[in-house]
Amino acid sequence: MSETLKEQDLQSLDKQTLITLLIGANANVTFLQAQVEQLNKNISLLTEEVHNLRTQRFGRSTERNLTEDTSDGQLCFSFNEAEVTIDLNPEIHEPEMEEIHPKAYKRSRKKGQRKEDLKDLPHTVITHELTEEQLLAEFPDGKWKRLPDQVYERLEFHPASFEVKEHHVAVYAGSSGDHIVRADRPADLFRNSVATASLLAGIYNYKFVNSMPIQRLSDEFARYDVKIPSQTMCRWVIQGSEKYMKLLYDRLHEKLFSYHVIHADETPVEVVRDGRPAGSKSYMWVYRSGALEPHPFVLYEYQKTRNGSHPREFLKNYHGYLVTDGYQAYHTLDKNRDDLTVAGCWIHYSRSIVIPVIPKKAT
Repeated sequence: MSETLKEQDLQSLDKQTLITLLIGANANVTFLQAQVEQLNKNISLLTEEVHNLRTQRFGRSTERNLTEDTSDGQLCFSFNEAEVTIDLNPEIHEPEMEEIHPKAYKRSRKKGQRKEDLKDLPHTVITHELTEEQLLAEFPDGKWKRLPDQVYERLEFHPASFEVKEHHVAVYAGSSGDHIVRADRPADLFRNSVATASLLAGIYNYKFVNSMPIQRLSDEFARYDVKIPSQTMCRWVIQGSEKYMKLLYDRLHEKLFSYHVIHADETPVEVVRDGRPAGSKSYMWVYRSGALEPHPFVLYEYQKTRNGSHPREFLKNYHGYLVTDGYQAYHTLDKNRDDLTVAGCWIHYSRSIVIPVIPKKAT
């Protein structure tokens, strides 16, 4: 076994021997550095393998196709989850109330099962009746009898609680039985659906305000014994947007043009699927009213490209000042239109300021 050289031993060695020892020491350092680098690579590979195994074992498989990994390990949830989920299974039926809130450990339907299933949820009975004047108008001879009410149920949502609204619609028939009339009742949010405005608003809030995936929201509702499939929620989100939210969006679009100053910007986004190869870059164009307006709001417009035709079309009826960054697509509008002025952003302006460096005078 070799012994460690001491200082007096080194002093007794000649120059050639010292050079040989130094070269050998450098070779050992290089070898050790290569070993450390290889060990670091192995650690990185093993860490990634453990992460993948944990994801496969504990991660939600239904979310795997709806998310992407970011540099900090967090999940960036796809904002077009509803469209993708609908596309995965286009044939989705509207669930009945007993499917949404079944009795624990009972799946068979039998007479009286609905009341048994819903008995633990708060109930509010809402009665719709015809007035005496309306009845006389329908039955001038004054002879009528009230038949059993037409009963249907709608599910209302309140934060952290659910309530079934059971509607009783009065049904009347004339003495001859050939004329039947029902009391007025409010229109359904969707045809033959248990969804209500409060329930849909809650789903919108969880999904787009709190960034909760619909699959997780479906699991959260299930913990309240309210079982709404994620695909049903996705269909409600799309139908509600097309039938109701679009009206509000179009009205805000008109309202935006009444302001003399608005702001615009665009940011890249990735969607799960839109007919293009995976990873294709899309853009979310953002338009908002000035911060000093009494009721400021923001409008988003999704587009597949960053083409200047998108702001040109969106702002074609706007006359005023547009505050943006230095992207040329906005400033082209300024050159082609006399009724629109593009104003630069102060933050971006500060980047263009060059402060000269004055050399110190020699002393």
